[in-house]
Amino acid sequence: MFSHDDPLFPKTKVANTKDKKFSACGVLKEHWATAHPIRVIFKRAFESAGVQYFNPHSFRDTLVRIGEQLCQSPEEFKAWSQNLGHQGVLTTLYSYGDVPDYRQAELIKKLNQPRTDQSPEMQIAFEAMFNKMMDKD
Repeated sequence: MFSHDDPLFPKTKVANTKDKKFSACGVLKEHWATAHPIRVIFKRAFESAGVQYFNPHSFRDTLVRIGEQLCQSPEEFKAWSQNLGHQGVLTTLYSYGDVPDYRQAELIKKLNQPRTDQSPEMQIAFEAMFNKMMDKD
């Protein structure tokens, strides 16, 4: 009964029970006011499973890192960003787009190597443009 616009972690519906106590009785199609309740739920779940705790935001961070590696075009990354619930891809990049120093160095070094995924047509066009530029001197 939830749609794509509803929260991933909906707010708990609380009601008065017969013995005059507040108790969880379902979920609402509303966002939590803060992330604290989600952190508590995650913490309890991790403790119950006997594994190290990771906060909910770390999962989004991981998903963004996976998207950075899998997506091969800006359009694909935009779709990935939208799947995370971000209206704009800049939200994804500004919030989660930090490139660790070691990875930045890897990427910069990689730019010095010839591309192997370039289509033959693109290579021919590039070489023609390069040759034309060299002939002008």
